[in-house]
Amino acid sequence: MAPQGKNSDGALIELFLDMVAAERGGAKNTLAAYARDLSDFSAELHKAGGTVATASTADLRGFLGSLAKRNFAASSLARRLSAIRQLYRFLYAEGHRSDDPSAVIEGPKRNRALPKVLSIAEVDRLLAQARADMDQADQPAPKRLRAARLACLLEVLYATGLRVSELVALPVSAAERNTRMLAVRGKGSKERLVPLNNAAKKIMAEYLGLLSSTNARRQGKWLFPSFGEAGHLTRQHFARELKVLAAAAGLRCAQVSPHVLRHAFASHLLHNGADLRVVQTLLGHADISTTQIYTHVLDERLKSLVRDLHPLADE
Repeated sequence: MAPQGKNSDGALIELFLDMVAAERGGAKNTLAAYARDLSDFSAELHKAGGTVATASTADLRGFLGSLAKRNFAASSLARRLSAIRQLYRFLYAEGHRSDDPSAVIEGPKRNRALPKVLSIAEVDRLLAQARADMDQADQPAPKRLRAARLACLLEVLYATGLRVSELVALPVSAAERNTRMLAVRGKGSKERLVPLNNAAKKIMAEYLGLLSSTNARRQGKWLFPSFGEAGHLTRQHFARELKVLAAAAGLRCAQVSPHVLRHAFASHLLHNGADLRVVQTLLGHADISTTQIYTHVLDERLKSLVRDLHPLADE
């Protein structure tokens, strides 16, 4: 959307996107989503003879109503409203508007779906199957290396709760002998430290030893190298291998994915007493509200604590 003047819709939206990129470290995909949503909003305002600079609360409600008539899901409506709110908060704060027409608009009611979570026993079955495949005797070296890579990916994912994009792009330095913490670059290029347990460190060392002993391309910056364009294993390839492993372990393929294992990491930590803020930091969530999807785990834990520890629980 090309700016036509300092108060044109294009100029105001572009100023907002520049702020998100510069001050919040907004990722490319985030900026693209904001741009699409706000361009659609601007186009609808123009149909009614309005602009971003002059729109009223009634205009915003009218836009949201038009989305509802187009059968937009509640989650999509909430995302559009979030973009509009952020735009108008920015414009008000920067003096481009003397009011915020979005301030009194309530978001659509929506029920957040609980994340799919594997039990500890199911994760143990996956880990055991991966280890068994890795330790099979008399298998060709390339096949054993692939099995070791999958076992390493699985162990590190469950130990750290990394996003799959963060996991497959780990540098080879992540497997250094004395590494106790992983420095992870997450969404918006924000860095965080994630601790490594002994099981993850051990299998990383085993995998790296196998990696170094093969004749294929081994020297490079990635822990999980590949000959593809990215230079490292893709998340899609890992997801496919994980589903094959799940079937071998007697689990439903649809039940298992890298993201489900990230959920398992968070849920199992909370179930065993971890603080929600700590889990937020480990997962790399910018907002605690994102982590609060796991509060169903906390609710169950609180019930069990009262049942097991309250002096009058058995009366």
